[in-house]
Amino acid sequence: MSAGAMRVGIEIDDDGLARVTLCRGEAGNAIDLDMARGLLDAARICAREAVRAVLLTGQGKSFCVGGDLREFSRLSGEALEKHLTAVTDALHDALRTFAAGDAPVVAAVQGAVAGAGIGLASAADITLAADNASFTAAYTGIGYSPDAGVSWFLPRLVGHKRASDLLLTNRRIPAAEAADIGLVSRVVAQDRLASEAARTAEVLRGGPTTAFGVTRRLVAAGLTADLGPHLDREARALAAAAASDEGREGVAAFLGKRAPDFTRVPPSS
Repeated sequence: MSAGAMRVGIEIDDDGLARVTLCRGEAGNAIDLDMARGLLDAARICAREAVRAVLLTGQGKSFCVGGDLREFSRLSGEALEKHLTAVTDALHDALRTFAAGDAPVVAAVQGAVAGAGIGLASAADITLAADNASFTAAYTGIGYSPDAGVSWFLPRLVGHKRASDLLLTNRRIPAAEAADIGLVSRVVAQDRLASEAARTAEVLRGGPTTAFGVTRRLVAAGLTADLGPHLDREARALAAAAASDEGREGVAAFLGKRAPDFTRVPPSS
């Protein structure tokens, strides 16, 4: 077993739900080089296996406290720069790979969510936070700048001013405020986090995977696209979706007053 596989677990059930787990609970799931590579391996497995949904969780009391500062502190100068470049290259490739797929990603976060942990939580399509979760950017507090897409995601989720506030002051915010400002999708009781996240991922697993992928990319593109070209993109995507096996199954189910069964439709049909 590789060091990355020991840091990040992945299980894919027969119905196409991938459960990706950060496995350094004793260290707050701090991201070291092995964990970054483990996340990339997991993302590539999800892409290769054409999973239908991804559930991202972290073992222990905290979802992810950010980078592994103990590992980083053992290096200095050029060696540290090269090491951090290797960490961020793997981590960022993992984020790109998850984003490029059709499968929606659900993240379940608890306890401390800091630094790159905010990036992982923000990158998910749906993020459920336990009521004991708290969020802090943390980067500038130690003289670092953001990674893991945090400086890209935060302004889009919470707005420029709030993002600057969180990134520059490192103010810690509780789960309820995170939901209020749009950093997470919703808050659930700590003892219900695992079951609610699993239920949400299961619902998505049974959905139209190809349509989900198109929708994910439209939402991402719409943040920066001009309205006219984006409307054209929507029109082309809708026409293709309606003509697809998923679209035909969805309409037939609606007209037949039954639940659609998208799992019998091959993705990207």
